[in-house]
Amino acid sequence: MPRWKPDARQRLVVAALTLFAEQGFDDTTVAQIAERAGLTRSTFFRHFGDKREILTAGQQALSLLLAEGIADAPADATPLEAVAAGLERASGEMTSFNRELGPLLHAAIEANEELRERDALKSVGLAAAMSEALRLRGVTAPVAQVAAELGVLAFKAGFTRWADPDRDEDPGELATHTRAALDELRAATAELR
Repeated sequence: MPRWKPDARQRLVVAALTLFAEQGFDDTTVAQIAERAGLTRSTFFRHFGDKREILTAGQQALSLLLAEGIADAPADATPLEAVAAGLERASGEMTSFNRELGPLLHAAIEANEELRERDALKSVGLAAAMSEALRLRGVTAPVAQVAAELGVLAFKAGFTRWADPDRDEDPGELATHTRAALDELRAATAELR
């Protein structure tokens, strides 16, 4: 077995999600994940502390991209326009690899209560990053929180549409889907009055 391959982290993620979908999260071991990826257990632990971390592997990077996009939005942007800029930045970094993992990740999360809880915490973390970035722009806390939550909902809805394996047509860019989802949510908030 080779000691090092440049795509080890991605291979571990794919192997883990595939095994989670096939046999369940609880019945999948780190040794099985490493073996499926063609790597060693020690390589696994160089990339992840445990198998749960695979599900939040990109959360920190995603939070940073969302916050950077918000920070870089024009000074006169409304809170939702700033959130849209954050979604645009984060969406632009997603690749076909991310799209292909979507259905595997969804299947693994839906099959396990602990993973559903971790996924919910991931959403909380993304909203907190966006809310903080908005507050740094001078947006009041309640408005920042609502705008950030709408941003999380838009990202999740857009990603789900983009990664849908049953799509017959080319899914295009993720940003198109997140923008559409944010527009739909913005329209829905107008009906809350």
